Amino acid sequence: MEYQTLFNLVITLSGVLGGWMLNTIWSAINDLKKDVKDINKQIHSDFVRKDIYNGDIADIKNMLGKIFDKLDKKVDKN
Repeated sequence: MEYQTLFNLVITLSGVLGGWMLNTIWSAINDLKKDVKDINKQIHSDFVRKDIYNGDIADIKNMLGKIFDKLDKKVDKN
């Protein structure tokens, strides 16, 4: 076997192996991107925005204030 033929065979095999490895890495990266996108959608649907939370807490504090005012004005208080 000539050296040129052996060299061509080695280059071809390394090209095929390198291409297969790059394709595998590319597929893994695309799968990870898809998973991260799905997780981000799930996170955004599971949590409450800060401004909505602050508004709800303000409403609860207002209601509690009214309850405490009624309790303070109660006649049979000791």
